[in-house]
Order: sequence, then C-alpha cells, then structure tokens
Amino acid sequence: MAAELFRGGAATRPSRRDDGLVTETTVILLLVVVTALGFDFTNGFHDTANAMATSIATGALRPKVAVLLSATLNLVGAFLSVEVALTVTNAVIRIQNSDGTPKSELLTGGGTALLLIVLAGVIGGILWNLLTWLLGLPSSSSHALFGGLIGAAIAGLGWAGVDWTGDGSKLDGVVGKVVLPAVMSPVIAGTVAAAGTWLIYRITVGVATRFTDNGFRWGQIGSASLVSLAHGTNDAQKTMGVITLALPCPPRTSPPGRSWAAAWGGRARRCAGRSPGGW
Repeated sequence: MAAELFRGGAATRPSRRDDGLVTETTVILLLVVVTALGFDFTNGFHDTANAMATSIATGALRPKVAVLLSATLNLVGAFLSVEVALTVTNAVIRIQNSDGTPKSELLTGGGTALLLIVLAGVIGGILWNLLTWLLGLPSSSSHALFGGLIGAAIAGLGWAGVDWTGDGSKLDGVVGKVVLPAVMSPVIAGTVAAAGTWLIYRITVGVATRFTDNGFRWGQIGSASLVSLAHGTNDAQKTMGVITLALPCPPRTSPPGRSWAAAWGGRARRCAGRSPGGW
C-alpha cells in the first residue's frame, strides 16, 4: 500500500523541468544576462582609460579618484536616454518585427534560436575587449558588440538577417548606425580638438603661468567628466538593448522597471570593471 501511494505521488509530482523552473530556454536566458553583464565589466577596462588618461597623466587627478569619478558619472549617464538601446534592438539585425516583437520563427522551441544569436554576439564582443585590453590597444566596445551581433545574425539567419542600409527612407542600418559613425567620429573629433586647442592658446597668450596651470587642470577634470557622462548615455544602453533582446517583452513597450533594472545591472557591473582594469 505504501509503495503504491509512493508510486502514485511520484507519478503526479511534476518534474523540475516540467514545472517551468528549469528549462533549456531559462538556462540560456540566464547565460545571456550574465554574459551581457560580463561584457559591461570588460567594457570598464577600456573606458576609464579613455576618459581619464589625460587627467591622470598630467596629475590633475589621482588614479583612484579618477576611477571613482568616472564610474559615478557613467552611472548617472546611464539613465539619461534609451536611444542607443533601441539601436541595438532594432536598427542593425533583423530579429524583430516592425512593432518590436521577436520574429515568430525565432520563438520556436521556446526562443532558443533568438537567445543563441544574442549570446554568441555578446561573447564575440567580450573576446575582442579582452584581447585588445591585454594588448593595450584602445578599441570601441560598441563596434565590438555590433560586430559580434552582426556575425551571429549572419551565421544564424544568413545575410538577410542583417539590416545593412535601413528601409530606404533614410541611411540607416549597419551603414548609417555603425560604419559612418566609426569613420566620421575621429575626423570630427580631431577637427574640433585642433580648433579648440588653437583657440585656447590664442586666449591664454600673455596670461601668467600660475593661472593657466590651474585653469587647464580644472578644464581637464571637466572635459574628462563630460566624456564619462557621455559614455554612460551610450555604453549602458548597449547592455540594456542586449538584455531586452533576450526578453520576450518587446523593447519599445517593455515595462519601465525592466529597462531600469537592466540599466542598473549593466552600469553597476561596468563601474566595477573600472577598478581592476581601467588603469
């Protein structure tokens, strides 16, 4: 009798796999989220050096103070916009419909295909970040992530899985959102920097050194702080977009709490990455 009751109870008890607690999709989703946060961690290796190198080299800021300031401003900048997150989710790879919902063919089998594309793309970005960090090469984590996602989309969906030029109404997609900014940004930044340097030298001609040194010091701190703030508006959004891609809720209509949670997680991980690798 006891044996029959035991067998009956075992037969009616749902397994851990059947009750929805542990499934293949859940495991891959957790891997995507953890890997995306890991990408933000490696991102911190690069961005502190990019933002604070001049201030540390000239002695305007001590290294630990510079890292703390950069991490704080990146955290603040993470909540100023979501435009970069939208670019990651729907402007480069074609895994969503026009209303922001995932394509139906990618949701078969619990959405494993969608998650694997996102996971492979993030892993590619992490490997590139680590390689360039070890070699001491400045690199764009944004383009590393986009490159990983594009490669994963091509492998999983073919060339049609990538939005190369947009819908034709404007220059968009990979060319408009990734390639052109990569080519134009150093040219524009170099031109503005050259003009600004010339103007500052003209303004400070004849000014006593004790005044110019102090002014340049605060100018370096201010400009580096603005770079960190701008980084926050960009880089945290990338991880928000990646995590949102992996979630079943459409990114454009997802609950605000979900995006804010993604931003907090990504930014906290990226701020942590600044201390061990940034300088």
